[in-house]
Amino acid sequence: MQQPPAFFPDRARIAVLTCEPVGVLDYLAPEGGVRQGALVLVPLGPRRVLGLVWGPGAGDFDLTRLRPVARVLDAQPFAPQFLDFLTRAADYTLTPPPLMLRMATRAPDLDQPPAARRVIVPGAARPFRMTEARQRVLDVIADHAGASFGSAELAQLAGVGSSVVKGLVAQGALAEIAAPRDLPYPRLDPGLPGKPLADDQRAAADRLRAAVARGGYGTTLLRGVTGSGKTEVYLEAVAASLAQGRQALVLLPEIALSAEFLDRVEARFGARPGEWHSGITRTERRRLWHMAARGEVGLVVGARSALFLPFRDLGLIVVDEEHDGSYKQEDVVYYSARDMAVLRASICGAQVVLASATPSLESWVNAASGKYARLDLRSRYGEAELPDMAAIDLRAEDMPSGLWISPTLAQAVTARLARGEQALLFLNRRGFAPVTVCRACGEQIGCHQCDARMVEHRFQNRLVCHQCGETGPIPTACPACKVEGRLAPIGPGVERIAEEVAARFPDARATILSSDLFHSARALKETIARIAGGETDIIIGTQIVAKGHNFPNLTLVGVIDADLGLQGADMRAAERSFQLMRQVAGRAGRQSGAAPGLALLQTHQPDHPVIRAILSGQDEAFWDAEAAARQSVGMPPFGRLAGVILSHPDLAVLADFARLLADSAAPLRQAGAELWGPAPAPIARIRGRHRMRMLVHAPRQAPIQAAIADWLAPLKPPANLRLSVDIDPQSFL
Repeated sequence: MQQPPAFFPDRARIAVLTCEPVGVLDYLAPEGGVRQGALVLVPLGPRRVLGLVWGPGAGDFDLTRLRPVARVLDAQPFAPQFLDFLTRAADYTLTPPPLMLRMATRAPDLDQPPAARRVIVPGAARPFRMTEARQRVLDVIADHAGASFGSAELAQLAGVGSSVVKGLVAQGALAEIAAPRDLPYPRLDPGLPGKPLADDQRAAADRLRAAVARGGYGTTLLRGVTGSGKTEVYLEAVAASLAQGRQALVLLPEIALSAEFLDRVEARFGARPGEWHSGITRTERRRLWHMAARGEVGLVVGARSALFLPFRDLGLIVVDEEHDGSYKQEDVVYYSARDMAVLRASICGAQVVLASATPSLESWVNAASGKYARLDLRSRYGEAELPDMAAIDLRAEDMPSGLWISPTLAQAVTARLARGEQALLFLNRRGFAPVTVCRACGEQIGCHQCDARMVEHRFQNRLVCHQCGETGPIPTACPACKVEGRLAPIGPGVERIAEEVAARFPDARATILSSDLFHSARALKETIARIAGGETDIIIGTQIVAKGHNFPNLTLVGVIDADLGLQGADMRAAERSFQLMRQVAGRAGRQSGAAPGLALLQTHQPDHPVIRAILSGQDEAFWDAEAAARQSVGMPPFGRLAGVILSHPDLAVLADFARLLADSAAPLRQAGAELWGPAPAPIARIRGRHRMRMLVHAPRQAPIQAAIADWLAPLKPPANLRLSVDIDPQSFL
């Protein structure tokens, strides 16, 4: 049950958390008083800044010295449970509270009143003459049913001039009306029937519905093979939450997944939910933020940052593909959305569903220990069968130089094409080639700002640094020795595979799915729709293809380099390779009644334990072995890790401060933790800043956050030195 926020009367001393580095300051409550959790504008020097009424003032100086709150914003006050979540999330991740407040207020124009605005809606007429630009505008309106757009915003989203929108309004194809700035979302009907469920789906759905109906906190790992219908199962839990009048949040790992998912939600509940991700407009971000706070949106589908929306009464959080690495944010605020979802649910008395065919080891261990409930879907929905899997031993293949598709895989592709089926060729490398080397002097072209090689992107005729984004034209002469005509691309990327596909299968229609080739979520969505509609014969993709897409006619998956993720010292290398290969393989043969699927893994190491585990389908044995290996050395989830990342333009200044940190680590040792490092980061320079890393290792129950805070508090970093703490790191670059 949500607790009512405290009320502070006129002229009371209140503490306000600002979005500025100063943090919490005391002010006087405004005329008429103010509630705890209210958003306010407060004076700070000559400026007015956004703040949050945190609680009673803590200062002991004269009230006459305090400045009053300038204005209380027209927004629902944050609930005490949400304030508690922000506090505990900040404490867990060692994030300064002002940064956490910024996470919770990432919506535009929160200081603007809810006045009426002019919006564009569909009209009754058809355009006199249809053009490509007009069609794009109408498509945007159709694709964002229920959303509200201003004229300029609609034109920008469609990529047309404002005159195109004005022309459609003049012809009656669109209409411009006055509407409130923030409209409630259509009500979703939980009583509408869902799809028929198989026996194991129905049993799992009944368990989830019962858990939601009981109320209170609980986390369930919903593990189901690819294509088993996990979505339909957890939508039943969403229905149970909506039926209770509580809100639900579904987190997805990829924006491109949202379009198909929104269609499924609309079919299930009769209306579209709210969306929260980088692809929505500023108007929709503001609208959704306010409606979440007022309880006037029942279901939100979003990216990881949706977890920081100020929901009025959140009853369910679903983390779909919970193993996916994109749930970890590693910029400014370091957090895992999966872990923060569990934290938030425990505070507000909500249920959590962690859904995956290949769960993270952390979730698997929590389920095995009884901390989480576990539900299993062991077969595909309907008549669809799991794909057969086999390795192609590249040591035994006759592979011509410069080609990457083995004869065995090429034959399998040819057979699928002859039957009118689709094939997917998977390689987790963007661009054309990862390295460009000079055959005259041996120089490997690197980034000027980073210690990283430039990746050739031949379709764009550019070299690109995948660390900092720096680009430049592909040179004709070596930058080092100036010899022309001796630069050679080394190794394959998806563009190089596409070139080989065009040569070997000239009559096939091929499409590349790679994040760098799509400049908008809309373009990616359209391409995926064309693939699903059968307009492509061969898909060449990076890991973006592994994230839940459903291509009905896809029956063959060929992994070009199954060994790619097995190298390196990352403790999660085996787990990630296992998850990625199984997810990619699961794209094949998903349609009921369609031809059986086949997944072929090209490898030089067919006897590698991970490859054997992928092919055998013995998931439990793989997780048991991984857990035993981690436990033997006290690594997560059986121990604690925290990364400390330092960067500075001057390597000497950086090294001196890193040594000072290492020499001051007594608080860590007193807590039972070890400090490893400092050492240069694997990528030792990014954007001109040198980087060093330290790693704190501790037993599972060690108070690692408090120890790190005590360690770092007395030390003042030099000017321009950046220090970040990453609790439970996923990446060690």
